[in-house]
Amino acid sequence: MAEKYVHQFRTIDDLRDLVKRLDRIYARPTAGSGHPTLYQPGDVPANDRLLGGARFKDWKFSADEMWVLPDAEKGLSFSAHWQHLKAVFKLKEKHNPGEPVQVYWVLETADIPTKMKFVADRNNDQHFLLTVTETMTVWELISKLSWLADRMSVMQDMRKVL
Repeated sequence: MAEKYVHQFRTIDDLRDLVKRLDRIYARPTAGSGHPTLYQPGDVPANDRLLGGARFKDWKFSADEMWVLPDAEKGLSFSAHWQHLKAVFKLKEKHNPGEPVQVYWVLETADIPTKMKFVADRNNDQHFLLTVTETMTVWELISKLSWLADRMSVMQDMRKVL
């Protein structure tokens, strides 16, 4: 009886077709043992500022750096198309030689944290930003990004696929 619910994917194209039917997929490659939504100091160049794992260039902060402000052009970067994901994946591999690159992903209909949404990059329809829609504290943002990371799925060793 359990066999009735099991489906074997013969190729990656079978999986792509299924995902297309389900909904839009948002994916994010992460090198080494990095966190899927937050950064550690070694994950970014020395001149990039971090606040609790949130990168300053990704978000719009208030002058006192206690609040994250809504901005449709700022947010965490995600790929929404295999070709875009492939390019970002290769870039991660190039800048992190010898480290495995995992791809974390979530479906569009997944429970995205409140006060956040995916917005298409106006310059590239294959690239999306997870943006803030309402003002929140920096610590609320970090909590929401951690919550989302806990719910993301991961694809290990994507070199074979991409």
